Amino acid sequence: MKNTLQIIALVLGFLGCMCTLLSLHNHYWKMSSTDGSVITTANIFENLWMSCADDSSGVYNCWDFKSMFALPGYIQACRALMITSIVMGSFGLVATLVGMQCSKIGGENYIMKDRITGIGGVFFILQGLCTMIAVSWYASKITQEFFDPLYPGTKYEIGDGLYIGWSSATLALCGGSCLLCACRLHGPEEIKSDLQNFRTYSYQPQSRSADQTALATSHATSSQYGLNAYV
Repeated sequence: MKNTLQIIALVLGFLGCMCTLLSLHNHYWKMSSTDGSVITTANIFENLWMSCADDSSGVYNCWDFKSMFALPGYIQACRALMITSIVMGSFGLVATLVGMQCSKIGGENYIMKDRITGIGGVFFILQGLCTMIAVSWYASKITQEFFDPLYPGTKYEIGDGLYIGWSSATLALCGGSCLLCACRLHGPEEIKSDLQNFRTYSYQPQSRSADQTALATSHATSSQYGLNAYV
């Protein structure tokens, strides 16, 4: 059961990392809205790194944001959170591979492996939280501008990249939770070894008491023989 749960958590964490990379690479974090427009000659879509526009003929051009300091603060924060999410996911994958019970990496110290697996679960949860905060923050700004009647700029709608980001965050959180739950489970071999250690420990006081009884009997016998010799 424990090995199965760890394998499921590893698969979920890996899919979460891949979806985070796919979300970060996706151009459609927000798309220009056609609400209230009768004729649309161009569509504008953006992500954290660039802005693109296409026309009705299918030709589109993209340009990178020239200055990081000229960007709004929430975009800079979302960039940092997404990069942190990828780093946390990478650490989580490495820790999970090292700490899995079925893995030969790191030796056979299963207590230490459980601790490493727990650390991997924490990394996955941090990855999911960073991604969830980034995409939710970005989506809240889109909806805030969309429903603001006094907003003078172009209004946008939520793009595919945000939905991929929400999916990756959910996968990472599920993977981290599975790893933390797996740390509380004990496999059959560990239970058997624990029972053997308990039995060995419980039998030790009896053997010691028997040795002490035999030693006391021998002392009593020798002392009795000594008294008879003096008589």
